[in-house]
Amino acid sequence: MSEIPKDHPRYASLLTREKIVEGVEIGITSQQGLVAQGRGECFDYLTGEQTTASAFLAEKVSVAMLLLAERPVLSVNGNAAALVPDSLVKLSDVTGAPLEVNLFHRTEERVNRIIDHLKDNGASEVLGSKADARLELQHSRGIVDSEGIYNADVVLVPLEDGDRCQALVDMGKSVITIDLNPLSRTSRTATVTIVDNVVRAVDNMIDLSSELKGLDEAELRKIVNDYDNSRTLSDAVRQMIRKLEELSDT
Repeated sequence: MSEIPKDHPRYASLLTREKIVEGVEIGITSQQGLVAQGRGECFDYLTGEQTTASAFLAEKVSVAMLLLAERPVLSVNGNAAALVPDSLVKLSDVTGAPLEVNLFHRTEERVNRIIDHLKDNGASEVLGSKADARLELQHSRGIVDSEGIYNADVVLVPLEDGDRCQALVDMGKSVITIDLNPLSRTSRTATVTIVDNVVRAVDNMIDLSSELKGLDEAELRKIVNDYDNSRTLSDAVRQMIRKLEELSDT
């Protein structure tokens, strides 16, 4: 990884880019993941590169959902594994939701590389290599573990694609997605959409887990039941419009 001065004004963004490039070099991230990262970064500019109030609420609701779930699962793709492997492991530990590798550009070698990478970052067990069940999808994201995503009731899918999100919802699952684009099919289909950068969102959720674990089931359910995802998406769009207006006035 290239050395980036910590006082560089774009330090956080450049570090994220370097992690994605390193992910490609070590074989856990696909080259297409570079494009996805650039698209997300564009939307991050429009949120002010910060966690907004509506995104933080969505993160809180998501943690409550994971704690209430009987069979929660955290889905991991190549970009997420490159960007926040240690944080995903911590979130798995604090919520009790196992990790499962699920890829669009799937090879067994790449699945195993990601599993090893997560274990190097502290995971004790990672699902995804068994691949003994299938969602109603024609591409490789449909290949899942029967003890993981296939039978889960709540699935966190950071950096997701819309058709798998729809397939999971059609199966009756609650889907949490982390997607900086509030206009995407994924954002519009998910049960809860966190319009935030995954490098901020997952750490926020870890911190929130400690707080919410002290609540009883009724309190957690109230947090979930009071949530309106359409409002979150509207708030995100309005935030981006405000940012564009600020920039146009400078």
